[in-house]
Amino acid sequence: MFRNLDNCRNIKDFQLLAKKRLPRAIFHYIDGAAEDETTYRRNTLAFEEVDLVPNVLQDVSNIDISTTVMGQKLGMPLFCSPTALQRLFHFQGEEAVAKAASNFNTMFGVSSLTTTTLDKIKSLPDCPKIFQFYYHKDKGLNRAMIESAKEANFDVLALTVDTITGGNRERDLKTGFTSPPRLTPKTLLSFLTHPNWTINYLTHEKFRLPLMENFVKEGSKISITVGEYFSTMLDQSLNWDKALELRELWGGHFCLKGIMSPRDAKNAVSIGASGIMVSNHGGRQLDGARSPFDQISEIANAVGDDLDVILDGGIRRGSHVLKALASGAKACSGGRMYLYALAAGGQKGVQKALGIMREEIIRDMKLMGVSSINEINGSMLRRRIN
Repeated sequence: MFRNLDNCRNIKDFQLLAKKRLPRAIFHYIDGAAEDETTYRRNTLAFEEVDLVPNVLQDVSNIDISTTVMGQKLGMPLFCSPTALQRLFHFQGEEAVAKAASNFNTMFGVSSLTTTTLDKIKSLPDCPKIFQFYYHKDKGLNRAMIESAKEANFDVLALTVDTITGGNRERDLKTGFTSPPRLTPKTLLSFLTHPNWTINYLTHEKFRLPLMENFVKEGSKISITVGEYFSTMLDQSLNWDKALELRELWGGHFCLKGIMSPRDAKNAVSIGASGIMVSNHGGRQLDGARSPFDQISEIANAVGDDLDVILDGGIRRGSHVLKALASGAKACSGGRMYLYALAAGGQKGVQKALGIMREEIIRDMKLMGVSSINEINGSMLRRRIN
């Protein structure tokens, strides 16, 4: 059994410990996806269909895993993708992730549905940070979020483009997950059987969505599922013209999160995006969609060096990062990768998870016979033929 962080050796171990420590509905919100969860599983399984081809007798005494993504110098080619509602998983929430990321000089993301104020984020140790923007119907809210992100010195704005409506997240419907948590006989029993989580939730700062609460009651004062939130609060008329207007309003490095086709990647270039996150929202939106790794080569080939291509989703091992880089990605990002660790042990958990991934990337590079990530290329991959 995984009773503490000392027993965790990989992301799967953090997942098992998170399941032990979280109430059922909270864990399955992190762990679940849409409908049959085919795409969710595929996001990681896709890496198994491609093999690495190492070279030997290379000098690998000095390894450089740094990279530059959307103008940000990162200490490793992996960062923490923005995710919502983090203080539901551990009372330290976004603050824990920010501090852990800074220890590795890598980027971390903060969602529009953050549970920590951006003023607090601004006061934390400085490292590259990306703000995930959900395009709401309320234009005043949209403007307020832009101004808040600017004041908090965010380096990149990422417009999420794959939440035009909520995915059919059946696990959330079965467990009764809502934000904020709704007390029912089913959820109450789970809260009572996870006393540490419940005590922390009740005795620390009250759960809230500070960017939303003055504009939208749903999510912080009125319980709602995430799928319902996307379907009712977000602007379904979002299009390329509005994305361009947002980029111009932001005025800095701009990213589109949720790109899955070469056509959309080229459109991102045309509106002046600095980067794209090739992502299917962790399989939470359209079940049956391709995995990011299945699409990464096609998309990277379509846009070349016109913008930075980031593979987002399914990353569980350092070898997955190397396969993505060899396929054309500039870097990788993930959510569950660190959320399991956050739930398992707060800042210490996230730090350990990132440390494990960093060690795996370095070790695997040495075993591949490369000393810099710039040396990793498509000649080092072979797709299996069944």
